[in-house]
Amino acid sequence: MNSAVKVIKRGKNEILTEVRADQDERAGPQSTREMMRTVKGWIAELHRRRRDEERTNSVFGRVRVTLPLIMLCFWAVGTESNGQQLRDAYRKVEQAVVVVRTQQKELAPFPEKGMVSLNGLGSGVLISNDGKVFTAAHLVQAADSTMVEFSDGELIPARVLSSANYADVALLQLDHMPMRIVAAALGDSDKVEVGDEIFVVGAPYGLSHTLTAGHISGRHTLDRSSENATAVEFLQTDAAVNGGNSGSPVFDLDGQVMGIVSNIVSRSGGSEGLAFAATSNTARRLLLEQKPFWSGIEGLFVDGDLARALNLPQSAGVLVQHVAEGSLAWRWGIHPGTLRASVEGEDLLLGGDIILGVNDVQVEERGSYDAIRSSISKVNPGENLIIKVFRRGQIVKLSIPTTQ
Repeated sequence: MNSAVKVIKRGKNEILTEVRADQDERAGPQSTREMMRTVKGWIAELHRRRRDEERTNSVFGRVRVTLPLIMLCFWAVGTESNGQQLRDAYRKVEQAVVVVRTQQKELAPFPEKGMVSLNGLGSGVLISNDGKVFTAAHLVQAADSTMVEFSDGELIPARVLSSANYADVALLQLDHMPMRIVAAALGDSDKVEVGDEIFVVGAPYGLSHTLTAGHISGRHTLDRSSENATAVEFLQTDAAVNGGNSGSPVFDLDGQVMGIVSNIVSRSGGSEGLAFAATSNTARRLLLEQKPFWSGIEGLFVDGDLARALNLPQSAGVLVQHVAEGSLAWRWGIHPGTLRASVEGEDLLLGGDIILGVNDVQVEERGSYDAIRSSISKVNPGENLIIKVFRRGQIVKLSIPTTQ
């Protein structure tokens, strides 16, 4: 018997079966039952395959939906973990971060006459339990008085122990330690790498204990060829840094100090994601491992045409701009500038002493500072320091015994 069985699929869930006998023959009862059993078997098989397919699609669909959800959960957990770590680190170091307030007498701006008192503001960090504070040198170098403010509002007088202008780091000594304040740990900056997460705590625009977060964007070593030079390295960061952040500590996520904020590069005057901080190892070497020295002089290196215009008896010198009260230079009797002027677009003060050399080390180039500092470090307490200055057209030698 010739017969044809055609299984037709329509739609998603509908299966139709058409059994067609040959036009010339009719199927007998037995053949029809066998054929129907076969057809039912095919139909059952089709249904089984459909159910398996639907189950497979359902599983893959759930997997496709579940995987992004799992990834999203992992991302959320990671973000929460980093946020928690940052919060914990901030709480750990918050009380060690300070606001540094300074006062400095300066010439009144033209056309006014006389002196005016200017207030400065920056940041710092307590790095020892005997009252030592790291901050930026440019903030305190020529300050007449310095006060350190803690998170509870307590103001404590401080004096400058040491400074290194070329690295822009300075060390303060508190008059006394505040109660229940724990110093921040000074970390090993050689262990941080580009890409590491960091955070900065300081007082931008006077808003104390402000946290900004970012990454280490680069590392830069200052080119200093003098044989007496100490290596100076800066960290570059994209963390927001603004006015008032000078001296702010840069922390890793363990709450260890990895740098001291120095300056920003900006066209607008505000944060543009390009800030620099002297590394903690640089600050440690210059301020803690070397003999402390603070001159109290804010000066301008002059050479070339300007040196000749000032009739210097040598190729270069340091034109004194300001002298901090109570400093070594103040006790020396160094004269600050007395006349505002603008030379080739640069504002400066004329009329002050021009330093020619210290302890027979002559100022010849910008790197002379290293040789001068090395010479000073070899002077024992009570021995005299000799400084040679150019004053009103005359070379004058000044002598003063050291106290440190």
